[in-house]
Amino acid sequence: MTNDHPQSPPGTRAEPPHLTGSPFDSDTFTSATFVTVGRGPYLAVAAVWLITRVGMVLLLLRDTLGIGGVRREVDLYQHWYEQFAQGTFPPGDVTWQYPPGAGLVIMSPGVLPWLTYLQAFVALTLLADAVVTAALARADSARLTHGTWIWVCGLPLLLHLPLARYDVQTTALAVLALLALTARSTAAHQLGGALAGIGAMVKVWPALALIGTPRGRSTREAWTAAVVAALALLATLALFFSDSLGFLRQQGSRGIQIESLGGTALALAEAGGSWPGRVEFRYGAFEYVGPYVSSIGHLALLLTVIAFGWLLLWRVRAHRWTAATPLDAALTAVLLFTVTSRVISPQYMIWLLGLGAVCLTSRSTVMRPVALLLLPAAALSSLAYPVLYDHVVAGTLQGLAVMVLRNGLLLAATLLAARRLWTSTVTGPPEEAA
Repeated sequence: MTNDHPQSPPGTRAEPPHLTGSPFDSDTFTSATFVTVGRGPYLAVAAVWLITRVGMVLLLLRDTLGIGGVRREVDLYQHWYEQFAQGTFPPGDVTWQYPPGAGLVIMSPGVLPWLTYLQAFVALTLLADAVVTAALARADSARLTHGTWIWVCGLPLLLHLPLARYDVQTTALAVLALLALTARSTAAHQLGGALAGIGAMVKVWPALALIGTPRGRSTREAWTAAVVAALALLATLALFFSDSLGFLRQQGSRGIQIESLGGTALALAEAGGSWPGRVEFRYGAFEYVGPYVSSIGHLALLLTVIAFGWLLLWRVRAHRWTAATPLDAALTAVLLFTVTSRVISPQYMIWLLGLGAVCLTSRSTVMRPVALLLLPAAALSSLAYPVLYDHVVAGTLQGLAVMVLRNGLLLAATLLAARRLWTSTVTGPPEEAA
């Protein structure tokens, strides 16, 4: 008996792979496309991680790129560390603008007393970076996903800045929380919620990791754990340290930072001769001072409230939930709060790269093009600071071009993320969670 459909030779697929307009939408396009033998993909990731991180460390040791002085932030951390050693949060320090949980990260280099503060801080930052890399790689063990590569290759686009900020540690809490929330067990949901709650006490924004938890038991488990963990951490720190909520006074006084969207609008107005303001160093950053600055600050706050309202409306209206929805919602939420903020520090890109990477660990994500937009935005951020920061401060043509392009990409990514989240979860008939 003849067979009209002969079998494919061993080791090949019986049907051609599904092709799409983008290679990132194909099930066959993974990092294993580049290295396909045995543990090759993992070895490739490890090699690229090691090479790029060594380069970042060398840049930090020299610290002469652009305006230099990137590691001065760690000197400020060390100053705060000495304040914590006296049992108090930095009293009356206008540069201390972080929730009390940040104190734990600032104090953490003390666990490596044989190193200098800078050495210990960088070592712990690299450890957090490695944990994120391993967690992303493990999230889809059947294939090494694009998310791992987005993180491993995207972070060095910010040059050595990630090693001199505590945002890698914060991002690690959010990434681990989201990966835990994608599991089905109650314990995993509680763990994810607790990590997000601790992250919120470190830098507020990781609380947004919970915005996309499926309605019902998952939300109750995660949100309850987050509240309990946050309150327990806050109570513990308040017990052992004084002035733990002093950061609230400094946050309320912030103006319009030159790297924010509002700051870019003022810079363009100043370049066009229609705004007579100036740049001043205030509250640890360069901010605009002059007419209409307070109005733009109030507008930014209003836009933040509107963004939060849109997220609540989305959550009420959404009826299509997939395994990627919590991840996609977290990235969208953080993008919304970033572009409407009065401050967009370069380290904010660390958050966005981490969230974009965790989205790409799921095959059902709709955030692939958004994550890709974050890569050139990160590269432009490193041009803005530290490479061309003097031009950004002075408002030269180069500085304006970099900020317009970077903030334009962030705004485009935000609008695209919001649209894709809405259409994938609100439009169309209900669908079972994947």
